[in-house]
Amino acid sequence: MADDEIDYNIVFPDAGTSERHWQGTKEPVVILLGWAGCRDKHLSKYSSIYNEQGCVTIRYTAPLKTVFISESFGYKELSGTALKLLEILYDYEVENSPVFFHIFSNGGFMLYRYIIECLHSDKQFSSLCVIGALVDSAPGSGNVRGALRALTATLGPKITPILRYVLLALFAVTVFLLRVVLYPLTKYIHKNHYDAVQERPPAWPHLYLYSRDDQVIRHRDIELFVEAVKQKGAPTDSFDFVSSPHVGHFRDFPEQYALKCRDFLVACMKDLEGSETKKRQTVQNQ
Repeated sequence: MADDEIDYNIVFPDAGTSERHWQGTKEPVVILLGWAGCRDKHLSKYSSIYNEQGCVTIRYTAPLKTVFISESFGYKELSGTALKLLEILYDYEVENSPVFFHIFSNGGFMLYRYIIECLHSDKQFSSLCVIGALVDSAPGSGNVRGALRALTATLGPKITPILRYVLLALFAVTVFLLRVVLYPLTKYIHKNHYDAVQERPPAWPHLYLYSRDDQVIRHRDIELFVEAVKQKGAPTDSFDFVSSPHVGHFRDFPEQYALKCRDFLVACMKDLEGSETKKRQTVQNQ
């Protein structure tokens, strides 16, 4: 692919499956944003939940350098990626379909933050209809230990021990200085994903799936975030799987997890249908 392109996967449902589930209405487009280091074969297991429901799915995982390096140093590289992802909807002529996001960990949430900003500020996306977002194991804030665990898991076993320790040490020092010690000052230049979305949450519904046994993202971070956006009037719900590991809820509770995804998507579509009916009635009564 060219340098200005992004590596994504898009899957269209067969017409019969789509018609059976959505009965003449436009099928949703589900955009899945993977966690740092996520392989597409893992993300495809989640997209299959939606493919079986007759949805169009787009899978994308941001490169490691943008998650662990660019964001840590305040470079807004993911902002351009967010723009390109939204432009895919126009490339495949599905911009008039309802859009739903499924976001994983801080790696996906960092990108989602910029998608929200594009939707808020860029006029070319003003006609897009976002119906909801499901967030898995995010967001977290200022957790250096959790970030190191995430980077360790992402690096994998193939890297040499010496290089592993050097990379982890450099990353820990950088994050601690820029995102903890100096953050009261650096936030005026570049807010982190947690604060940026919390201060200006989008209006569409959100469902946060998490676990108090998560060793990467503190469950208290998610609970405080949910309460904060609720107080600002954002329609938000959450569910604690209690015992599953970071981004491991689907693996440990496959049926319950898939049901949560399907039920929330259907509820968001019903909310859309209700608002459209209300608009039609208003126009007819004028």
